[in-house]
Amino acid sequence: MSNRVINLLVPIISIIIGLIVGALVMLVSGYDPVEGYSALWTGIFGDSYTIGNTIRQITPYILAGLAVAFAFRTGLFNIGVEGQLIIGWLAAAWVGYAIELPKVIHIPLALIAAAAAGAFWAFIAGFLKAKFKVHEVIVTIMLNYTALYIANAIIRNLTDGGFKTERIHESASLRSDFLRDITDNSSLHYGIIIALLMVALMWFILEKTTRGYELKAVGFNQNAADYAGMSVNKNIILAMTISGMFAGLGGAMEALGTFQNASIKAGFTGIGFDGIAVALLGANTPLGVIFGASLFGSLKYGSLNMPNAAGIPEEIVSIIIALIIFFVASGYIIRVGLQKLSKKKEGQ
Repeated sequence: MSNRVINLLVPIISIIIGLIVGALVMLVSGYDPVEGYSALWTGIFGDSYTIGNTIRQITPYILAGLAVAFAFRTGLFNIGVEGQLIIGWLAAAWVGYAIELPKVIHIPLALIAAAAAGAFWAFIAGFLKAKFKVHEVIVTIMLNYTALYIANAIIRNLTDGGFKTERIHESASLRSDFLRDITDNSSLHYGIIIALLMVALMWFILEKTTRGYELKAVGFNQNAADYAGMSVNKNIILAMTISGMFAGLGGAMEALGTFQNASIKAGFTGIGFDGIAVALLGANTPLGVIFGASLFGSLKYGSLNMPNAAGIPEEIVSIIIALIIFFVASGYIIRVGLQKLSKKKEGQ
């Protein structure tokens, strides 16, 4: 059995096992798994409205997954995607409502502001890692909370104690009458195109540029990269900054597409943390992130239909989602099993 076949079978088998175990959980809990999964399917692909909202749900997951995956590929663990996304969300919303410009200028400016804000927030962790050897996991965890409370404070200040900012101008919105019409008034927006362009950008940087080669080399072995004349500190900072840029754009999708504003948050959105799972599901590759985000986003949105259509409590739904993701993330065990099976057949 070739590696290509094994690579194809691993995620398929993982998802099937996850669905089977999820069905067993529903049975043990006294619920009909067929009815539950039918409700899940309907919640994802039931009509044009649910399809549109599912794609909208997938969009920020792609960018959050890219942020985590880019850092992983360069030897870093950016657990601060959540904070970078929140800062990017705020920056995009502020540019979206505080300035009024032609659409062709306003949208790019808001996106650049979000990317720059997220990049700056990640730059802090990269700088501390490069200059003072402070572990990026510790710094980014702390920066998540810092971002949340700073963003809330800024929103209160901008709105004189209000709960959310003004709605962004139409010239900054990623929403489209065309997309809304073909998806029965769903919240689908052009952000999905931006997310897919960022997938291509990550691939191009890592696979087709000298700088991308250096970033990966530093991630693989800092000592060897330094011996080869590469600037380790510079590449660490750059890797974190680019990772933060992707995260900031994830926030822009929510500000300019889904919500059209920035509001005070009682807690984290969860998108940034879910991006870790998305990156792992996608094996930290750009194309893999699309599939990981599609699976994760579809489960997240489709599962909202399970309590109403099948009477399955939200807690059971969360367990089922976690099981599916667990088995997909545990694909290495399945890979080893398939490789052993392949060797046995070859030996016979």
